[in-house]
Amino acid sequence: MPLLMIHWLLLLSLATAAAVAALPPIPLAKPGCPYSCGNLSIPYPFGTRKGCFLDDTFFINCTATNNSTPFLRHGNITVLDISLDDGQLRIFYPAAHDCYAKNGSRVSHLTTSTQFSAFTLSFSRNKFMAVGCDTYAWVKGSLGHSYATGCLSLCYTKDSVVNGSCSGIGCCQTSIPKGVWDFNITVTSYDNHTQVMDFNPCSYAFVVEDGMYNFSSLDLVNLQNKKEFPVVLDWSIRNKTCKEARKNKTAYACKDNSVCRDSDNPPGYRCYCFSGYKGNPYLSNGCKEIDECRDSSLNNCTSSKNCLNTVGNYTCFCPKGSYGDGRKDGTGCTAKNKQSLWTKAIIGASSAVSLLFVIIAFVSWGLQRRKINELKKKNFRDNGGPVLKQLLSKIERTAEKAKIFTEDELKKATNNFNASQIVGKGGFGIVYKGTLDKKLVAIKKSRFMDHDQIEQFVNEVFVLCQIKHPSVVKLIGCCLETSVPLLVYEFIGNKTLHYHIHNEVGGSSMPWKTRLRIAVETADALAHMHSDAPIHIIHRDVKSENILLDDEFQAKVSDFGVSRLVPLDQTQLSTLVQGTLGYIDPEYLLTSLLNEKSDVYSFGVVLLELLTGQKALSSDRPDKDKSLAAFFLDSMKEDRLFEILHERVRNEGNSEQLKGVAELAKRCLRIKGLKRPTMKEVKSELEELMMGKYVHVEVATDIEETEPLLGPPTKSCNTSVSLGPDSIKFQAAMQLESGR
Repeated sequence: MPLLMIHWLLLLSLATAAAVAALPPIPLAKPGCPYSCGNLSIPYPFGTRKGCFLDDTFFINCTATNNSTPFLRHGNITVLDISLDDGQLRIFYPAAHDCYAKNGSRVSHLTTSTQFSAFTLSFSRNKFMAVGCDTYAWVKGSLGHSYATGCLSLCYTKDSVVNGSCSGIGCCQTSIPKGVWDFNITVTSYDNHTQVMDFNPCSYAFVVEDGMYNFSSLDLVNLQNKKEFPVVLDWSIRNKTCKEARKNKTAYACKDNSVCRDSDNPPGYRCYCFSGYKGNPYLSNGCKEIDECRDSSLNNCTSSKNCLNTVGNYTCFCPKGSYGDGRKDGTGCTAKNKQSLWTKAIIGASSAVSLLFVIIAFVSWGLQRRKINELKKKNFRDNGGPVLKQLLSKIERTAEKAKIFTEDELKKATNNFNASQIVGKGGFGIVYKGTLDKKLVAIKKSRFMDHDQIEQFVNEVFVLCQIKHPSVVKLIGCCLETSVPLLVYEFIGNKTLHYHIHNEVGGSSMPWKTRLRIAVETADALAHMHSDAPIHIIHRDVKSENILLDDEFQAKVSDFGVSRLVPLDQTQLSTLVQGTLGYIDPEYLLTSLLNEKSDVYSFGVVLLELLTGQKALSSDRPDKDKSLAAFFLDSMKEDRLFEILHERVRNEGNSEQLKGVAELAKRCLRIKGLKRPTMKEVKSELEELMMGKYVHVEVATDIEETEPLLGPPTKSCNTSVSLGPDSIKFQAAMQLESGR
């Protein structure tokens, strides 16, 4: 690293550190409000007095014990901890007991029913436990309807009890159901402990945080010394989803540099600081940027002295006198060998020669720079820059104009197109993640460009930048100074629909309601492009990999690299066949005639992925069913729809609703495009199905339905194709003529 560059980095690092050190501490409570009660920190939306909490459900009573012990607003439940990151708080809650004496007297205490209002018992963090050798206990309450659960614990000798084991001998346990917001506990015995009175006169039952109670045989005698146990509650901003809450900006709880995520236990939403930020997302300016260089656990530099903090990130470097990348997982920093006097003499003697070479290099660099600038100007002209500038000048509103970026701006945004910034690769190009004006963007670099199509490319950029639809990835601008134009889109960071359908982690998957909403949003976007955009657009590569999802799982249709613009006086175009096998319209394959119904067919395959959780092409299925479309149509004819549905879809969806979506998908997959619905009709039917209107059109079986769709390729199941019409027609014709 050159000496001047090292000095510059050191000065910038010192300036950044000084700026960060001057920042005020990250606020937790509202200005002018107490931020603690005893040893408990109380972050907003919680508070100890009026004006300091969001609403009454978040009131922490700190006055009942001279500001030393915090209680929930009920006044008798002690609060141990409040977490903004997890959306949870910990409390102390009493145990129930039922005790007997040898004279037959009985002393019992059952916990009273408690309603937690905005809070619910955490079903993943708590257990219901009972302790005793003549004990059965249950907990009951409400989770939108009545519930009850419990367990049984028996033992006839103390020797049969195993410390640490809670499997029904001396101790039993069970899980808490999801959504519990009030409960009471009952504990009793079968024969009043008469058989085990010597070592266990009492039965006990309690809810406790998982892992915070370890059973001991001593507890059979003196558990009464443990009067209360820690319990975890979930909390959220109640009764609205993120989408609903944003409609009222005044009441919306998530503030600057934060993201909103829906909660289902309890129903509502929670707020979280952006990645690279820390603090309280419920306060204005409450999320502050993290200085990774001040905490060695947050960076991977060999030393904090070798760390330079940047917005949402950091950079490592090596100090003067050493070389390397300064990273623990890289080359680190290696000290240079001390130069001998002889070496210094040689260096001194060659300084004049070196200076001459520097001058020559500087002049050469200037000439090279001039040559590069001339090449950039030529690329700008060849890529249609002057024409695009003229078109953009016709757009009156500045907000709708696409910006034309320089190559240097995009290099800076992507760290010179560093490989670490790559977030996606495909047959048509590479996508980099970058930062422009402190906003994340996605920069697409195509692998090739047909310069005979420059005029069409310019028109497409001009039209796409004017598409303002919530379910279409926004085109921000482009760069025309490179040999192949670069396109700049808004960055969508929650991966693709394909990833969330086919890469389930730990057995989890998207709920059916989310899948259906994504289908509606995607259909709405395609319908807008087909009918409502300034000029009609055929996407030509609709697939689950080209549907991105944001942090709230809202669909964003992307990748218009092979899309075509359709003049208003035309209904179809004759084009070279392009798209992805498994999604391509078979009629388009045979005729090379592209129309809006080609997108409808591809969308039908996406609907099948959402319904079945299976890939468009799969070698795991029999040869005749490698195509998901063929497999689905076979199953529909054999009345096996519910056998092929994804397990979660089958369990959560209404049967009539699922049949309606399946029948709609079947209509989208008709061989003849004229018999398919339009995307507007598809969107309308999906919306009605989502609202519970299950009237759908049965697709009559005719000779067309007995013709197979395109069979799968023999080599690969996920291949983008761009083939000449003749070869495609031959392959498709061979497959359509063969019988099943």
